[in-house]
Amino acid sequence: MRLLLLGAALGLCAAAAWLWAFGGADMVAAWAAAGQSQAQRAMAGALRSLRAGDPGALATLCGLAFSYGVFHAAGPGHGKVLIGGYGVARRVALAKLSGIAILSSLAQAAGAVLLVYGALWLLGWGRTEMTAAAESWFAPASYAAIAAVGAYLVLRGAGKLWRARRRGGGHGGDHAVHDHSGGVCTSCGHVHGPDPAAAARVSSLREAAALVGAVAIRPCTGALFLLILTAQMGIAAAGILATFAMGLGTAVVTVGAAVAAVTVREGMVARLAQGGSAVRLLAGIEMLAGGVVAALALQLMLRAL
Repeated sequence: MRLLLLGAALGLCAAAAWLWAFGGADMVAAWAAAGQSQAQRAMAGALRSLRAGDPGALATLCGLAFSYGVFHAAGPGHGKVLIGGYGVARRVALAKLSGIAILSSLAQAAGAVLLVYGALWLLGWGRTEMTAAAESWFAPASYAAIAAVGAYLVLRGAGKLWRARRRGGGHGGDHAVHDHSGGVCTSCGHVHGPDPAAAARVSSLREAAALVGAVAIRPCTGALFLLILTAQMGIAAAGILATFAMGLGTAVVTVGAAVAAVTVREGMVARLAQGGSAVRLLAGIEMLAGGVVAALALQLMLRAL
């Protein structure tokens, strides 16, 4: 099993090198853009059939929206970068990271629904105003939030390095004033703070919420168009359902990023991080992954401004 994980991790690293250094990313982006265009044209036909009352048109629309979500997420984007970078930086169970990936995609779909119907009812906005808001306001805000998560990972890694260095240097002093094993002081019987397990749960929930929120801030432009068009056509419920199908399509790619990240960490990073230098190496990897996430997010933010 270890050899299988290591082989898979090396294969994923080779694929990443092809994407970033040998033009693979441009090829994937072109393929994704072509797929999105085809899905958009097909969805237009499905909408006409749905309005005409053709049987099966709603299922066809949702299926096409799902495929659009897959193509959209496969192209240049921020969700898979954040999920993948976090999975490499932190040791997270695959089920948990996959759940975060799915929640973030569905939250992004929900954000699009809230933006469109909130803007329609409260502000009277049309497609031009909503698209401008998504591109000019929400996109930079989402990239800034992702950059903040990356910076957080860098700071966490730096803190671990600092603590490892201090422990390595040794220290003295009498620390046996109270015994806080289990979080309860045996001398006074009071709980002076959360035990490590409780603290980890709180941190995990906060980090999960930050990941989901950073992705969900920026709604998909394709989802905005679909929601506005179906609202104008009087088939709003179909548009909302198709938008969440689109979110599930996006989740296919982000879950794939989660699987890749966990495979790389467990198959390669864990093999390298052994012995006395393990803490320092893992902290350095966390800093590196966080730095990559922050740098890519800042680059996207500058392009959006």
